[in-house]
Amino acid sequence: MSGGVVDIGYVELFAASALMLVAGLVSWKLELGQTKRIAVSAVRAFVQLLAAGVVLMFLFKYQTWWLVLLALGIMVLAATQIATARVKSSIRGLWPAVFVSLFASSMTVAFVVVEGVIHADPWYSARELIPIAGMVIGNAMSATAVAVDRLFSDLDSRSGEMFTLVALGATAKEAAFPSLKAAIGAGMTPILASMSAAGIVTIPGMMSGQLLAGADPVSAAKYQIVVMLMLSAANTVAITLACYLTYRKRFSPDGYYLDKGIRG
Repeated sequence: MSGGVVDIGYVELFAASALMLVAGLVSWKLELGQTKRIAVSAVRAFVQLLAAGVVLMFLFKYQTWWLVLLALGIMVLAATQIATARVKSSIRGLWPAVFVSLFASSMTVAFVVVEGVIHADPWYSARELIPIAGMVIGNAMSATAVAVDRLFSDLDSRSGEMFTLVALGATAKEAAFPSLKAAIGAGMTPILASMSAAGIVTIPGMMSGQLLAGADPVSAAKYQIVVMLMLSAANTVAITLACYLTYRKRFSPDGYYLDKGIRG
């Protein structure tokens, strides 16, 4: 055991990879064409998580404020790349808007929680700040990808309505507003569903981890409540910023809707 946590040996860890055979067999039997992707995903999970463990050991031992902030910056950059790759529509200049949305929302909420709730000492303590920020960035990344993808697919499906609204004198924001509402609502849905199911259907990750480490169940529940509240706040800020920073990319500087044939 290490710090109250049962240490998993490498033999047991690699033996657990047999669980991926379930997905592999289903893919092979149903001819889903996902076998290679399943294998690559499993290998990436092993390599990336073990590498993250090594990096965190280094940060915990030799932490300085600039090293911790550098790690956070790299995490946001990676999240931005993944989020923009998930958006099906082709949108020029999407990357900076998504980066600003993820960085502003995740860093603000993470520092509020670490300083105002956990009271980390020092403020850049990697043991508290990195895991908290990682949860916030990861959830905001997924929510932002869903919201932006929904925004542009909804705008495109309403192209005829857009032309009419703009022709009648509506501003770009007024014409796009129904799509903005739909996109922000879609981005908020997953975390709200998770909050509704927490404690009844699921024992969420933070609470499960603390219970496995031997923490008091009520104390673990308190941490999980804080985590879910911070995720809700960060997701809402991230998707709202992302949608309002990007919707104009479907409009000309004069406010006219850009149909597919006239986009730059």
